[in-house]
Amino acid sequence: MGTRQIAVKTASLRVRAGRGSVAVAAVPGLPPVAPEPPVRVAPAEPKALALGPVPARPASPVAEPAAEPEPAAPEASEAPEVPAAAAVVAPVIPARPTHPPTVPAPAPDPAPTPAPAPTPAPGQAIEPLFTGAPGLNWAGPGDHWSRAWALDTLGEPAAPAVPAPVPEGLGAAAGQPPTARDIELIRATLTVIEPLADRATAHFYALIFVHHPEVRALFPAAMDVQRDRLFRSLLMAARSADDPAGLTEYLTRLGRGHRKYGTLTGHYGPVGECLVAALEKYCGSHWDADTELAWRRVYGLIAKVMTDAAEEAAKSSPPWWQAEVVGHQAVTSEIAVLTLRPDQAYPYRAGQYATLETPWWPRVWRHFSFATAPRPDGLITLHVKAVPAGWVSNALVNRAAPGDVLRLGPAAGSMRLDHGRGADLVCLGGGTGIAPITALVEEVAEHGAAGRSVDVFYGARRQEELYGLETLRGLAGRHPWLTVHPVLSEQQAVGLLAGELPDAVSRYGSWAGRDAFLSGPPAMVRRAKQALARAGVTVDRIHHDLDAL
Repeated sequence: MGTRQIAVKTASLRVRAGRGSVAVAAVPGLPPVAPEPPVRVAPAEPKALALGPVPARPASPVAEPAAEPEPAAPEASEAPEVPAAAAVVAPVIPARPTHPPTVPAPAPDPAPTPAPAPTPAPGQAIEPLFTGAPGLNWAGPGDHWSRAWALDTLGEPAAPAVPAPVPEGLGAAAGQPPTARDIELIRATLTVIEPLADRATAHFYALIFVHHPEVRALFPAAMDVQRDRLFRSLLMAARSADDPAGLTEYLTRLGRGHRKYGTLTGHYGPVGECLVAALEKYCGSHWDADTELAWRRVYGLIAKVMTDAAEEAAKSSPPWWQAEVVGHQAVTSEIAVLTLRPDQAYPYRAGQYATLETPWWPRVWRHFSFATAPRPDGLITLHVKAVPAGWVSNALVNRAAPGDVLRLGPAAGSMRLDHGRGADLVCLGGGTGIAPITALVEEVAEHGAAGRSVDVFYGARRQEELYGLETLRGLAGRHPWLTVHPVLSEQQAVGLLAGELPDAVSRYGSWAGRDAFLSGPPAMVRRAKQALARAGVTVDRIHHDLDAL
């Protein structure tokens, strides 16, 4: 398949102004089906709701996506005291089969297929829901937003990639690997550009859209976050230049993830020329022939690693997955638990996250961590907090409903357990950051603790915000190697620790020899890293995905 993708003209897709905007029955190309009542979960009662025992699941082999950061939990209004913490109530979803699902590959030429039964029998294969509408929610060639910009050329077959011309005087030298001197020049350039990063990146994108308007539809309408991502990526590449293995891993992940945007191999040459032109403009007297040669060499390396990674990923996985919302539960006024059913098998590991796009904000992707280890029924659970000015998070919490269709990019993230090490763990989860921590605990339970112990510190401001506490306590009741420490920063309660989460961890003394996993608001993660380092945890054993934000 390569990185070239077939442009599919989508049928008219109507998004109604209420909850549950994109139902399966509205998918173009599928025969009409009788409407079914949406699967909704009754609102939580004011009192604490406890989960029943969660049966252990067998291990599922899996393969090995600027995000919307989650701030600290906001202050809650006055409310009656809630005994313990409100637990997450399992949404009404199809029963789990006893065997992992087998998902047939879609036909080369998609054709309308009957809608699958909503509740597959145990062991029954889960049919892809959207094989008859591959263009649903598509961001790129032929979508509604592209046509609004009159970019009809996007619907035409992509032209063969033509290498960008190399200025006279550079010649074959630009195709050589970067040298140590090149890396010094790159870092010096970024130091000069950093105070002007906003203007430089804005000029870079302006050059792309003026000279190559056919790629405009691959980007969101609002470009502020996108501009920040570009400069962060350049900084990351420059800082990792002395670590070829780390740089390759970072660029490989970036190349795989760019497939979901519709990025093609032929885009890299023009982008590189626009980048060089923007850097030259804003570097002023600091720009010379040696600096340009260094940037061309480094960019050539970046483009090669990313395109090679995209081509390799295209052999075994799609650029994105469609996922139907089958459960939506409000656990607090600002937090919802979403259960999704992908249209085909979605590989991930506990502790990782997915990039997600909604039909209400095309081309705006945000990161959300998986709240469970991979499940035999293929369903995915996410915890989402509606943050101020968060377009995607507010849409998922306040607008999404069963029947809506979202789009998922490939899983990514470095918070993965090494079961071969068998080291004891200390895990910190603040707010909805408890989601990947719970998934990691489930994975330990599925693989067997093998003598390791796990301490989980779960922090929030007020007791009612510890919505996942009962789930963790249920796991601790079944597994003696797990200890759960709930922490409240603005409230005191019997049996719960008081204070900020990093301080509570520090009070327990040394954590030397442990592997640490951190998830939550960025400020909490940064403070927790410092606290754990003082408590004896070496930097290489502290795992988090803060750099992905």
